[in-house]
Amino acid sequence: MADCLFCSMVSGDVSADIVLDTDEVLAFTDINPAAPTHVLVIPKRHVSSAAELGQADAGLLAAMFEAAAAVGSGLEGGWRLVTNVGPDAGQSVFHLHFHVLGGRSLGWPPG
Repeated sequence: MADCLFCSMVSGDVSADIVLDTDEVLAFTDINPAAPTHVLVIPKRHVSSAAELGQADAGLLAAMFEAAAAVGSGLEGGWRLVTNVGPDAGQSVFHLHFHVLGGRSLGWPPG
């Protein structure tokens, strides 16, 4: 999608601090971190949000969860995985993404 920031990162038109790059998934550090480790995991194919996912996306979701686990694997004490769906939930970039947060104690409820 031409006007999507994350699609521009996938294409290389916008730079990102890349943490992990696979055939299906890109992971990069968040430019406005909410924790010492804050990495975004996105599909390379444009999907606006988790609300668009269906049974045919099982492989893509598995790849995203594998990437999140790889990013979080070195975080002592655990990590949190978050996705927001829609503006009222805090989604500001309408390209599916998981936030991997860690490196400090994370309170509950989150927001």
